[in-house]
Amino acid sequence: MQLQLNSEWQAILAKEIQKSYFGELLNSVDLEYQNHICYPPKEMIFAAFDYCSFSNTKVVVIGQDPYHGKGEANGLCFSVNDGVKIPPSLRNIHRELVDDLDSIFIPNSGNLTSWANQGVLLLNAGLTVREDVPNSHQYLKWNLFTDAVIQKLSDKKEGLVFLLWGNFAQKKGVKINREKHLVLESGHPSPLSANQGKWFGNKHFSKTNAYLESKGVEPIQWLDL
Repeated sequence: MQLQLNSEWQAILAKEIQKSYFGELLNSVDLEYQNHICYPPKEMIFAAFDYCSFSNTKVVVIGQDPYHGKGEANGLCFSVNDGVKIPPSLRNIHRELVDDLDSIFIPNSGNLTSWANQGVLLLNAGLTVREDVPNSHQYLKWNLFTDAVIQKLSDKKEGLVFLLWGNFAQKKGVKINREKHLVLESGHPSPLSANQGKWFGNKHFSKTNAYLESKGVEPIQWLDL
């Protein structure tokens, strides 16, 4: 499979993508797409990086792996294509967002590309998945690549906000430099976690914007009205 990572990210990650595991990873992904139905579409595998350049990144959200239903995944964690039924975790993200920002407008689309275009890197730990089999590509070593992405962001930038929702994301972000960046943690927005009181009320969206503004950085327009 040809690498479809944009040029800025390729430069930042030059040493990483030259490692032997990365070439093996791309070959394995190619075979998976030849032999199984996989998501997102090949051209969207690196969409998170296409929408959000390294230099423009302000906020990082860490997810686990893409949605595994037909037509759902678009390469951005928690995001689905326009017209797709909004998944339960994303519905809870919307609920918290509306409550946090005192809005009366509930988003009617689960497409989060407007966030990505503003500098929110919506990064899944694994960038591909087989249809109807969650975490099926966990063995493909995507984790090595996305760990390197997080480390580069932590090392090379300052004043980022990392949103770590749930145990998986918190473990993934354990090496982030918390003296240089704001790290906000809460339970996962999935119904199981949210209904146990671990998600709602975290106010991560307003806290993110307050921090960005304190650094003289344009806040995120979370509600695309």
